[in-house]
Amino acid sequence: MTLVRAVILAVLTIIIFKTAVLPVRVTGISMLPSYKDGRVNFINRLAYRKRNPQRGDVVGVRFAGPSIMLLKRVVGLPGERIGFSSGHVTVNGKSLDEPYPLLPSNWEREPVELAPDEFFVVGDNRTMPMKDHTFGIAKRERIMGKLLL
Repeated sequence: MTLVRAVILAVLTIIIFKTAVLPVRVTGISMLPSYKDGRVNFINRLAYRKRNPQRGDVVGVRFAGPSIMLLKRVVGLPGERIGFSSGHVTVNGKSLDEPYPLLPSNWEREPVELAPDEFFVVGDNRTMPMKDHTFGIAKRERIMGKLLL
């Protein structure tokens, strides 16, 4: 009987990790101070089956290739104009109130308008030079799910 339980548990675990939950290791400092380098987190692949990502959500994004997943925060929604002024995200010309922990920044970037299937994602650590930080427009199809914790 214990062998049957072990097999059932193994099959259920495989199904869960193939369809619903995706482990992601944070590599780098782009999400500091919220998420530290080296930690393992889990992406809920089912979170956006019936709704789109919301501003403030931390999501798993495939920017390049099937095996490269980055954790980023959604700051811009479809149809909005997103930029950076004095280190602050601007949405349609107004500074975005970001209640999660952020490190000081001096980023400047002209606004870009998002298409109906695009979101703007960025890490919380904006002390890094913009050129060293992977961020920007992510098509909906590239957002794999929402961080569980």
